[in-house]
Amino acid sequence: MNYYSYTPQGVCSRRITFGLEDGKLHDVKFEGGCNGNLKAIGKLLEGADALDTVKILEGNECGGKGTSCADQLTIGIKRALAHEG
Repeated sequence: MNYYSYTPQGVCSRRITFGLEDGKLHDVKFEGGCNGNLKAIGKLLEGADALDTVKILEGNECGGKGTSCADQLTIGIKRALAHEG
């Protein structure tokens, strides 16, 4: 399994980390942000297909910011997938 770290922009969380194995997400964690909600996202995404996750979460907004922690996760996932490509 390869682990990745992404520094999100324009949101409350300061860092997003996750593992990728065979196109599946593992150990999704957010530092900062809405603790309970972001822990729940991590639990819901355990073992989820990375590309399906991008399709579902990409473009999700929070508080008129034009992005969200979930949307920022999709950027990190896409970069990780490109690296693994």
